[in-house]
Amino acid sequence: MSDSQVEGAASTSGLGSRKRRWTELLAGRVKRQMYSPGTEQKLQESAVHLLRRHLNLNDLLLEVEGAPRKTLCLNQLIDPEACTNLSSSLIGSALRDQASRLGVPVAVLSSRMVASSITQICVSDGEPSHRVLLSAEQRKKLSSLLEVARYLLAHSMFSRFSLCQQLWEVQGSLLLEVVWQLHIQNVVSFQELLESHADTQATVAWLFRNLCLLCEEMEASLYSDIASAMLSDLVQMFVLRGFQKNSDLRRNAEPEQMGQLACVVLQRMLIFALEALAAGMQDGSPQHKVVKCWFGVFCGRTYDRMISTDSPKRFFSHTLTQVLTHKPVLRVSDAVQMQKEWSFAKTHPLLTGLYRRLFTMLSPEELVGHLQEVLETHEVNWRHVLSCVSTLVICLPEAQQLVKDWVARLLARAFENCDLDSMVTAFLVVRQAALEGPSVFPSYADWFQASFGSSRGSHCCSKKTLVFLFKFLSDLVPFEAPRYMQAHILHPPLVPSKYRSLLTDYVTLAKTRLADLKVSLENMGLYEDLSSARDVTEPHSQAHQDVEKAIAVFEHTGRIPSAVMEASIFRRPYYTAHFLPALLTPRVLPKTPDPRAALIESLRRADKIPLSLYSAYCQACSTAEEKKPESAAPGTKVEAVCAEGPLGPLAAALRELRAAMTDPTQYDVVAARVAVVSERLDAALGRAEEDGSSGGSQVQLSVLTPGLEQQEREVADLLLTCFCQNLIVASGFASPDRQGPWASRLATAMCGRRLLPVVLTRLCQLLRHQGPSLSASHVLGLAALVVHLAQSRSVLPEVPVGLPAPAEGLSVAEFLSSLLTFRTSETSLFCLKFCTAVISYSLCKYSSLSRDTLCGCLSPALVKKFQFIILRLFPEARDPLCPEDTADPPWRPLCRPSADWQQAALCLWKQRTFRELLKEKEFHLTYRDWLRLELEIQPEVDCLSDTERWDFQQWALHEYFLPKPSAAGGCDGDLQVACAVLVDVLIDFRQSSRSYNYSENSDLVLSGCPGNRDIFSRLQEMAAGLEQGPAAPRSCSPPQGHFLFGVFRRRLQALASGWDVAARLQRQRELLVYKWILLGLPPSVVVGRPQAGRPAAPDCTEFFHLVNSELRNFSHGSALTHDLTVHFFRGLLNACSQSGDPSLTADLVLTACQTECPLVLTSALLWWPRLEPELRSRWRRCLQGPLPQELQRLWEAQRFGRRP
Repeated sequence: MSDSQVEGAASTSGLGSRKRRWTELLAGRVKRQMYSPGTEQKLQESAVHLLRRHLNLNDLLLEVEGAPRKTLCLNQLIDPEACTNLSSSLIGSALRDQASRLGVPVAVLSSRMVASSITQICVSDGEPSHRVLLSAEQRKKLSSLLEVARYLLAHSMFSRFSLCQQLWEVQGSLLLEVVWQLHIQNVVSFQELLESHADTQATVAWLFRNLCLLCEEMEASLYSDIASAMLSDLVQMFVLRGFQKNSDLRRNAEPEQMGQLACVVLQRMLIFALEALAAGMQDGSPQHKVVKCWFGVFCGRTYDRMISTDSPKRFFSHTLTQVLTHKPVLRVSDAVQMQKEWSFAKTHPLLTGLYRRLFTMLSPEELVGHLQEVLETHEVNWRHVLSCVSTLVICLPEAQQLVKDWVARLLARAFENCDLDSMVTAFLVVRQAALEGPSVFPSYADWFQASFGSSRGSHCCSKKTLVFLFKFLSDLVPFEAPRYMQAHILHPPLVPSKYRSLLTDYVTLAKTRLADLKVSLENMGLYEDLSSARDVTEPHSQAHQDVEKAIAVFEHTGRIPSAVMEASIFRRPYYTAHFLPALLTPRVLPKTPDPRAALIESLRRADKIPLSLYSAYCQACSTAEEKKPESAAPGTKVEAVCAEGPLGPLAAALRELRAAMTDPTQYDVVAARVAVVSERLDAALGRAEEDGSSGGSQVQLSVLTPGLEQQEREVADLLLTCFCQNLIVASGFASPDRQGPWASRLATAMCGRRLLPVVLTRLCQLLRHQGPSLSASHVLGLAALVVHLAQSRSVLPEVPVGLPAPAEGLSVAEFLSSLLTFRTSETSLFCLKFCTAVISYSLCKYSSLSRDTLCGCLSPALVKKFQFIILRLFPEARDPLCPEDTADPPWRPLCRPSADWQQAALCLWKQRTFRELLKEKEFHLTYRDWLRLELEIQPEVDCLSDTERWDFQQWALHEYFLPKPSAAGGCDGDLQVACAVLVDVLIDFRQSSRSYNYSENSDLVLSGCPGNRDIFSRLQEMAAGLEQGPAAPRSCSPPQGHFLFGVFRRRLQALASGWDVAARLQRQRELLVYKWILLGLPPSVVVGRPQAGRPAAPDCTEFFHLVNSELRNFSHGSALTHDLTVHFFRGLLNACSQSGDPSLTADLVLTACQTECPLVLTSALLWWPRLEPELRSRWRRCLQGPLPQELQRLWEAQRFGRRP
């Protein structure tokens, strides 16, 4: 070390030993600081660094400012209270002044001041760790602070980046609403704040935590509108930034980072919701609140402002993919076993609600295509996929056919390439869709039979495809439900004979599996529905249903059902162990044997009931008769208690449906509620609802004595009451065309195989037997139900109503129309109300649709009945109509408590749309239709008096139908045609009088057929009018017979020929009606008028032919009956009275009888003692001469025969 250095060091050491003052130190440092151009800039940067690092800005400012002065201090600005009392310009001026003193940029100082104030606001109301929303006081302070911030920003005195950095340093105290307020007040945007944080994972964690808290607070908060707006804005920002098209992204890191951040946050929220659902969260729990709220953001209203972009659609597609592929841990075998638990009604409502919302952004075609793409390219969660399929076919009717087409393509691909994945997908999708019922998708049994039961199936291409099919079915056997194996066995695939062993091997395997499951084909019910995907019904439970079905069939046919006879031979174990015990359940026997007793007796006579079993049954019934007073009441009470249980959930589901229908645009919500109703019906009816289509079957029910079990009646009443009440409520705020799909969906739910007979039976009780006592609301509700059932006629079964049942029954719509009768004044007025309601509802509901659609919803029979009753009851309706009324159909007036039904009916009659509808040929009220309806009237209880009824019938016959063109249902002015049609209808009526309409009082003669005598009187009048015309002139052509015999001849030719008992009885009934008509008409019908100008014999050819070919088979011994014989001779005397030579005419006719119809003369000899007095008296009175020669011969022959 040099000497100089040592000296300096010593000197320095010496100075350090003496204590110097602060001013000396500063003075010495100033002297040592040399000025340079960059010194000032460095000093300013050091001050800024010091401010940013100092945590307590208040202390720093107090230290720099010294003692308080009268001027505004910066620490006052940090206090949020000060911001509310000071103007923004004053605060800006103070900040600029303080920044100048400190030598720091005013923007940095302002941002630090705002951040510090925000922190104070967030912590001013307690710990913010479990909150995201501000209190009212906090919101007020923040509003004032942000007003200052906007002023500073507008005057370039504020740094957004600096504020973001400061806020992230205090993120633990930062409330989400503050961030949102900064965004909507245009201080700092969401994107700017989130992108300023370098730690993306920390940002995602902070957002996820706050979003969960926001969703949890949503319902309970007093500021739910603010919370909803916050969530909506956040989700919109995430979707817009995370799901832009690649071409829209700028080529820098920040947008890419923001997009990734948005996708991660959305995905994390979805995964949290799906895992919470899988864990089985409880309603009302915090997790449930979060999931419910988060799924609500998929509502379309959230994205209204983004409709011009494709981001929401891409987001929804991405979300659907995530749901379908979330945790794909279930194997195909698990799905085969468990898929019945994944139906729409059994899936969590939050998940089905999510599906419905996701469906809103995609068309049905896009949805099915997306499902197909996901299944082909991803491992999937089968529970989510199949529940999505159920929701798809339930909520989007357009998707049902698309799913069928998709399945067909899958099958084609599977057999073309032996693709097992396509085969698995097809079977799982079909079985899942079939779980939702016949109104949604064909049953599995029907689909399997249609796909593999004919040579058109893809499986018939080669041996390879057959092996592939049966290998697949065999692999399913260990896992699938017995119902599917039974469908495969009873509806097997079509297999060429040389490959029959493949089918045999599979059937053996399936039967072995069924035996292991203790399910036997032999124990299947007689009428069991294989289309159901439910669990197998216990044999004894199915047996009771088979008994009811067999009784209904027996009641309609009068014969033991073929299914019962076959079971007694080929399925003996089930027949003896289950069916007979169910049929022979002990009971109190009725005094008059009912259908059950008649069936039992028929089986006993056919030796189909063992004597020991029948004796035990009779003994048990005798015991039940003795104990009747003690056991009747408790049994009823127990049944009522049992029936009360399952109706609670059904009633709750119906209430939820009523709540959902207040928004007609929410089709998917209504569909979901109806699906739940269908599911609850299963429990309410005591068994699972079959999902098979019922197009090929018939509904068996008794129209005269419709009966239901107590539980069935309660279910039907609950459904019908709900439908009526819902309709009245809905009509209070919207017309039928704006009420949405709830009515059609609920009506469709009533069309299952098990429920439809129950509903139709109850409707039969109400419309046919209790109609006049129904209230107006019931009339309106049931009328609307009839319209919607008519709309579904293509998928509904037929209803046989005759005895015996016709080969083809009535459609459900026609059957319901046939329940409306006019027999009494009360039923006529009810029919007027009901028809008015049905037609008005149809016109309002489908006025905007095509004419074909409108016609399809109305039964032609019902429209004709409306025309008939309104013309009958209102004379003013018979007058020519003025220009048609353009007013709306009278539906809304009918919904009022003080509705005038007659005025509404007349209003509908004049309504323009209805008048146009009547121009359709199927709705023409023809002469034949009018006669059929008028024949139903019972004159003694008619609402018209005798005079009014005569006036109406005369007007209808001679002024309305007689001059009307035949193309419009009239007679073209031909009185003979009118008479012929009347005779034809009269015979049909007499023949149908033993059907359900009049079976109680019918007979083989006229007595007991109400309404006949008036219409028959009109026939007599018209027939007399025909007789009053001029006599036929001379002609070389043979005379034409009477029109009546033409009707008889045509009908006899149409009857079935044969000598079996049924054919002979039918012919006998027909001929007895002919005889009754002949006796009621003038005798001149039998013996025609002689031709003018020559003494020729009257034409009796038609009558002789009828006697020889038909009436001789029903003669009295070897002769005609007395009444018919007398009628012939009265006709003979009438013809003689109009002839120029009466004696010659009589001789010619009787001579012709000897050769053409000797049975007439034989009959005259038999009845001569009763016939002679009338003949002699009439001849002397009218012709004043001796009896003709041939009559004298008859008298002599009779005397000769009486000699001993």
